[in-house]
Amino acid sequence: MAPKPSATLPSSWLYDVILNVFSPSIDIFFREVQVRGGWRVPQDGAVILVAAPHANQFVDSLVLMRIMKTLNRRISWLMAEKSFDKPIIGPLATLAGAVPVSRAMDNVKTAQGNIYLLDPDGDPKVLGGVGTKFDGPGFEIGGSIYLPVLNGESQRIDIAEICGPEKIILKTAPTAEEALQQLTRQGGTIFKVAPHVDQTDVYNAVFERLRQDGCVGIFPEGGSHDRTDMLPLKAGIAIMALGSLAQGTQVSIVPVGMNYFHAHKFRSRAVVEFGDPVSIPPEVINNFQNGKRRESVGGLLSSIYQSLAAVTVSAPDFGTMMLVHATRRLYTLKRRHLPLSTVLEMNRRLLKGYTQYRKDPRIEQLSKAITSYTHQMQLLGLRDHQLGYARFSVIGVSASLLYRISKLSILAIGTLPGLLLFSPVFIAARTSSHRKTREALASSTVKVRGNDVMATWKILVAGCLAPLLYTYYAIVLASWMRYNRVHGLVPPAVPLWAIIVGAYIIFPILTYAALILGESGMDILKSLRPLLLCLSPSSVGTLAGLRDQRVELSRQVTELVNTLGPDLYPDCDAERLPHARRLYVDVSPDETLDDLADTEFFSVVE
Repeated sequence: MAPKPSATLPSSWLYDVILNVFSPSIDIFFREVQVRGGWRVPQDGAVILVAAPHANQFVDSLVLMRIMKTLNRRISWLMAEKSFDKPIIGPLATLAGAVPVSRAMDNVKTAQGNIYLLDPDGDPKVLGGVGTKFDGPGFEIGGSIYLPVLNGESQRIDIAEICGPEKIILKTAPTAEEALQQLTRQGGTIFKVAPHVDQTDVYNAVFERLRQDGCVGIFPEGGSHDRTDMLPLKAGIAIMALGSLAQGTQVSIVPVGMNYFHAHKFRSRAVVEFGDPVSIPPEVINNFQNGKRRESVGGLLSSIYQSLAAVTVSAPDFGTMMLVHATRRLYTLKRRHLPLSTVLEMNRRLLKGYTQYRKDPRIEQLSKAITSYTHQMQLLGLRDHQLGYARFSVIGVSASLLYRISKLSILAIGTLPGLLLFSPVFIAARTSSHRKTREALASSTVKVRGNDVMATWKILVAGCLAPLLYTYYAIVLASWMRYNRVHGLVPPAVPLWAIIVGAYIIFPILTYAALILGESGMDILKSLRPLLLCLSPSSVGTLAGLRDQRVELSRQVTELVNTLGPDLYPDCDAERLPHARRLYVDVSPDETLDDLADTEFFSVVE
């Protein structure tokens, strides 16, 4: 059972203990996390962090907690009430001072009968039913009706008045095309219902924490997801901000873009970008105080959405996102190893340019050519930058192949001990994360593949099982030590306690070494296929043709960007990169950032 929302700020020492326990897991899981605009967060006073897209479930909150700790700010997260019932998450969230929020979507139940619009043209707010019991349990004024998932989304409509078992008046007429399609078809549609949720206690807790100059964090999309675009923002964030301002509390609303490269994969990368605080005109606060709540809340939500759009990369679909990535790689630049923050800014600019000019015949033609090129690359199993190997001579390719195979063999030997020792945790983490993914996907109306929960459960399972596994190995080693001094290999002068302490030091080191060496080994393994293709007589011509095609596409992209780009960005040209401060880049000798950022660029508490 989730605790009642409390006005108490998180305990500093408990908060720090939890953060310090999980920080190593974040360091190990992510290869690199860059921060942009951290100076925009006020050092004191009330702050609301608005983070999106929420692409990595509980990991998002841990990443932001670590970053904010460097600014000496502790976050009071708003977290779904159902998460407090989870075995590990719940107690940790309570100790960290999270605020439980009950969501209507968590109490959705399948309802009896079908629904339809009685008069779509004359009065689209009147909902009729066939075999329904609107006056029965589960239905109440202020409650919500959820339609079946269509085009990857479930439409919600709210109840204003119940007129009988087969008639309801809605608060607002449905306008979404998907909703109208379902509610006007012959026979209507099945549906689900959720009760009204009173959030008074939540708002009061947030108001009090802000009054104490606290920092409140929220993911305003309402839950984690793995889509390429942001979900519509929930009104709660605007009500919290305007309610606090109306009470005289000065609040800064800071947008945070959670931008991931391969969000759910081990050793992925991320860029966390803080935007300028959202400006709230005095007349918006006055409207909120004078009863014009819907107008003022809607206006602020729009401002927050635009602020988040400025620090994230959101595409309408996966295909558009992949097209933008391919275009960036083709854009001619003298510098190739780019900081992630620069890659992020380029993606954002190219996406804006594509959205602005997508109807231009030149863009349409070039888009088709790039899509065809990337499809051919996928069929061959190649990355864009690997076409450069086709320029090598047969001797150069053979030498490079032998060198990399030799290096891979040495890395495999170094990886094997740690891999064998830690394999139970690897298997358990993978199995558990995939099971949780299936469960999350089955219960969600917005997730595409459920990848947003994978990283969380990989970290949680590994973090819990690893100490148990090390303890088991320490016990086995101690028993072996007492039995025959490890076949006489350990001198009698070495005490038993030293063996146990050594086990807790050596086994984690072996595990970490296996992770790092294995990471380098995988990078080398991925580079072998294009080298083998270069030695295949049947593939040489294909690779040469693709290389020439890439050169031509690169020329066209550069020319078009330099022609249209300055209209959107005055500093747009092929010799000048978008300004971005480089924090650090960790790139192995056998990979480039183009290799790392060529798929699934998704933006980061459910």
